Formats: sequence, C-alpha cells, structure tokens
Amino acid sequence: MKKLLHVMFYLILLHTVIFIQTCFGQNYSGDNYINSSISDRPSDQNYCSARLQDNVLILENSKMSRTYKWNNGNIITLSVINKQNGKVWKSNASSPDISFPGQQDEAGNPAFSVKSIPSGPVIQAHIEAEIICSLGELEVKRVFKIYPACPAIACDFYLRGKANCHWTDKPDNKGLPYPSPVMEKLELSGKHWKIAAIEFFDVTDRTNTLVRTVTALSYRGNIFKGNLFFMNDITSDDGIFILKESPTSNAQLAYPGGDLYSEFGTFKLTGIGVNPSDLDLIEWKRGYGFVTGVFNGSELNRLIALRDYQQRIRLHLPDRDEMILMNTWGDRSQTSKINEKFILAELEAGARLGITHLQIDAGWQTGISGDQAESLINIWDHPDYWKPDPVRFPNGLGPVMKRAKELGIEMCLWFNPSNDYSKLNWEKDADVLIGFYNEYGIRTFKIDGVMLTDKTSEINFRKMLDKIVAATGGKAVFNLDATAGQRGGYNLFNEYGNLFLENRYTDWQNYYPYQTLRNLWMLSRYIPSQNLQIEFLNIWRNKDKYKDDPFGPVNYPFDYVFAITMMAQPLAWFEATGLPNEAFQLSPILNKYKSIQSDLHSGIILPIGEEPDGVSWTGFQSIKNNEGYFLIFREKNETESYPVKTWLSPGSKIKCEPVLGSGMLFNITADSEGKVVFKLPQANSYCLYKYQILK
Repeated sequence: MKKLLHVMFYLILLHTVIFIQTCFGQNYSGDNYINSSISDRPSDQNYCSARLQDNVLILENSKMSRTYKWNNGNIITLSVINKQNGKVWKSNASSPDISFPGQQDEAGNPAFSVKSIPSGPVIQAHIEAEIICSLGELEVKRVFKIYPACPAIACDFYLRGKANCHWTDKPDNKGLPYPSPVMEKLELSGKHWKIAAIEFFDVTDRTNTLVRTVTALSYRGNIFKGNLFFMNDITSDDGIFILKESPTSNAQLAYPGGDLYSEFGTFKLTGIGVNPSDLDLIEWKRGYGFVTGVFNGSELNRLIALRDYQQRIRLHLPDRDEMILMNTWGDRSQTSKINEKFILAELEAGARLGITHLQIDAGWQTGISGDQAESLINIWDHPDYWKPDPVRFPNGLGPVMKRAKELGIEMCLWFNPSNDYSKLNWEKDADVLIGFYNEYGIRTFKIDGVMLTDKTSEINFRKMLDKIVAATGGKAVFNLDATAGQRGGYNLFNEYGNLFLENRYTDWQNYYPYQTLRNLWMLSRYIPSQNLQIEFLNIWRNKDKYKDDPFGPVNYPFDYVFAITMMAQPLAWFEATGLPNEAFQLSPILNKYKSIQSDLHSGIILPIGEEPDGVSWTGFQSIKNNEGYFLIFREKNETESYPVKTWLSPGSKIKCEPVLGSGMLFNITADSEGKVVFKLPQANSYCLYKYQILK
C-alpha cells in the first residue's frame, strides 16, 4: 500500500512539474528536457512545441518542423520538414547557423527556455523559445516564435557584450562571401534551386515603383538584395522562403551591401543591423529578425504560406484597425486653416460623406507649424510644444472631441517624435500620446518625420511605441509614415498599426489614380494590403493643371478613385469642406463599404489581372476558402469584356454577385488557366463582386 501511495505521489508531482513547465517555461540545465505549450498533441491545429532532447533541439507545430544539433547553444540545422506534404530537407551543415567575423564558433554559457505567450489585443497566442550562448565575449540571444498551424517560424535577434573586430560592411569586388554577420543559414542538397529575390522601396515622395523582383538560378557565390526570398527546388517543386524583418535594403543599419548570399543549395542571410560599436555590456541590443517558412506547389501556395505568417504579427480587430480616415493635409492648406472652427466644419462634412476617422495633421500643436523643418529641432526645449495651440483651439480639443463623438467619428492626431540625440526623449514623446489617450480617448496617431539613422534611435523608437501600446491596453494604432527619411519600411514595426504609404497631390500633378492603383497592386502580392493606407483625392481640384492629360484625376469617377483604396485602408486625402456637392453622392457607397470592409479584409488579398498602366484590366482577389471577393477595374480601354487571370483553380464554377460598382450578376466556369471573363460597361469603371465557388 505504501509503495502504491509513493508511486501515486510521484506521478502527481511529475504531472505538476510538466504543467508548470508547459505554462511558464523552464530553463535548460541538461539533456532530456522537453517543453511544449498551447497543445501537446501533434495532430492538433493548436500544437506548438520547442524541446531539447539528447542534444537535439526541435521547433515545430502542425505544419512545420525544424531540428538542430544543440552544439552548446550555437545551433546547427539538421533538417527542415514541411509536415503538410512530408517533404524533408536534410542539412549538409557542419558549422553553426550564425557566424560573426572574428568570433569563435565554440560556444559557452548555453541557456534554453520556453514560455507560452497568451493571446492579447495585439498578439496571437504562441510559444517563444529563447536560446542564449556566448561566442567569446559576444553574447547572442535568439527568440524563436512558433505560432499554431503556421508554416513558418520567426526569430528575433539580440546581442550584447564585445566583438573581437569590426564587421566589414562592404562585399569584395567579386561579390564573393565577405566578413559580415550571418543570421540564418541553410545548407541543402541539390544544384537546381531557383531564387526569387524581392526588393522593396519606400521613401515614396521620391519613388514610384515600390517592388522589384529578380529571379535567378543559384550557382556559384552571388549576393542578392531584398527583404523576401523564395527558394524553389526545381526537381520537386518544394520550396523555402526567408523573410528579413528589417527596413528596405537602402535604409538598413550596418548594411553589408546585400541580404542573401547564395551558392547552389547554400543560403546565408546577412545584415543583422548592428555594428560592434552599438554593443553594450549589459543591455541587449535588438537586431533585425528573420522568418523561415515552407511551401510546395504553385505560386499561390507560397504566397499563402507567407501571408499566413504576416497576418499573425498583429491581430486585426475591426473596431480598432478598420478605418476610412480623412486627413487635413491633402489639399495643401498645410497648417493655415487648422483651428477649432475648421475642424468642426470638417467633422460635419466628413459625417455627411461617411468617413469613420478624422485626423488633424500638423498645426494643432503650440509648437511652430510642423511644415517648417526647423520647428522640429530641440522640441523638448519647449515644454508646451505638444499642447493644443491656445489660439487655434482656445477651448482645447474638448469641443472637437464632443462633436466627433456625437457624429460617430473617431478623432486622430499627427505627431512627430523628437529626433534629437537618437531619440533620447522617447519617454517624453510617449507620455504626450498617452496623455491624449487618457484625456480625450485619442488612440490613432500618424507618426511622421522619423529618422532611424543609428541603432540607438531605432531601439528608442520601438520603446516609445511599446510604452504607448502598454499604457493603452493595446488600443493604440499608429499610421507609420513611409514617405521620407530612414524608417522601418514594409517589414519592420508591423505589430503597431498600418503604413501611411504615400503623399500625392494634384497641386504638383503627381496624383494619377492608375499609379496609386499600380503601387497597391504591386505591393499586395507580398504585403497585406489591409495594412496599407491608400489615398483618394478631391478630383475636382486643379483641373486646369491636368489640361489635355487623359489620365488626369478629373477623368475618373469619384467612386472609382475611392474603389482603388477598398482592399486597403482608405485615406481621404482632402478637406471635406472643399468638396463639391456631387462628391457627396459617394456617401451610400462608403456606407455599404463599411458594412463589408472587415469581411473583405479577412481574406488573403492578392493582385489579379494585368499590372495597372492606365489602359489594362486589373484588380484584386480576396480569398476565403470557398468564397471571397473580386475587385475588377477596367481602365481606359475599348474592350467591354476581358478574361482576367485569377487565383481560382482551373474549372472552378463560381457565382459572382455585384456588391459595389457597375457589374452584373453572373455564373461562370474558370478556364484552364484560372481566367474568368468579366464585363464592365465603360472605360474607367469597376465592380466589387462577392463570389462563391459552387459545389
């Protein structure tokens, strides 16, 4: 009896220890350690596991597994497995996945821990596996993030300590391997690898082609630029992708001249975004991260695999993240009109139009008008800088907030964090926005004028955002401006809100609706379009500046230029009080759009048809299992019907029901290439369809 009680006590104790490890994580102190969370059943969609057993580290969920030789914490990839089709890539590596010039490969002081991260207002539930090791005096920490049923595993990098030498930031003149930190390495079999390297461009005040793709066969040593790389094994049609979570290549810190080194089946991701001079002996300095994922088959499969991860970075909550936001800056009045009377009038006109948010751009603050660059220097020498201007807003923002609430419009503000001394004053900046949230409930802020020219400024900028998110319980939304400066680009800071993509103005004749459509179309293949703010303007302004221009804004219906923004977050880039009466015929369309906006954005949105050039048939598809949406544009051409290449499987029978625009109800079968014939009655017309795949 005593023996039985002892056994029962031991079993209870064992289960208690496993439960505690599963829920709270446990540091590694030897072999035969296992830890998993969310679900410990490999067949369960919620299964996630990070375990170290017999000197083998295994990170996996129900769709992907990656194994490493522990190697005292300086891990070496053994295999990558696509569990969806059973494809196993065995690694040929004999050296660690990371390397730093001048640092030894032999690691010391290994540590391993796992913790379960619960779902919150911003993040989805997942597990994080933390691995720390020392390479001489340099300490490296990697935090792997594993989401349920996601075919990709992310990794955040942190460094501290001291490097033995400078890390060269230039390749040699032959483009061969160079002494720069390697943050991810795959050494796979075979010589038949096809690479697609996707490079992005921001600073959209100057650039108007935002995506460039280079395809190549992996051969002898070559260096590619970009944030995103797809590597296909041609012999099996299986592939791996790597997403570098960093600014665009031309804006990265400590940039080594390239992002991916390739040689046959060897792929090395470089450019960690940290210089030895950035290191601290105590504080961990965060570098750029990466995501490695698996896919097989068609281009659609690889894009779905990528998007599966991207849409987990920030939980998309309709009440917080969906918006039709009107900003006061688009008509180029700058700060001249900003005052209480004007904003109250804008609220009335905006409500009549049907917007959901009104954002006061520069000019609301006491500090000298934000359109003057010198006014942004030494902001904190003026403690009242970020208080509402007492002349423009003699009653503070109270009357504006009161009327906005009555009209059902959410008020938002423009804000320019101080750039002095690598954002040394980040806490004061954060406190300003927290103060507006606590006093007025304002939670959506356009973040402008950011210059992340060194590691300290980047780290402090993130600290500012994190402090505001924490203080608002995850309710804060940041419209991160990508129009100028050295900023985060398309693949960094994505957990904080959306991206203010571009400034375009009729005043300067640089607003052409088809070019805005083209930029969104090109980005939407690789970036979730619902995370981008896309503008539509007052097409009646400055008509004479576009005289005889067939692509001038006034040649497009107002609902057409709005439709361009539907797959994104629409940005009404104008003053509503400056619109003619006919513009308000858009109101029923906006109201209908608001009723389906969240459903439309819940799908995987990808471009279809031809690249917009002003005369094409083009559009988007929002994919949702056996249903979804098509947004079709007939640009300026004479063809009344056209076979548009979609992401439907060949032979799919579908029913298309018009939601907005000029289309008609119809049933059709996609042809052998997945093309569907659409009909629109006239040039520069559109239709948003809801489709259903018929059984």
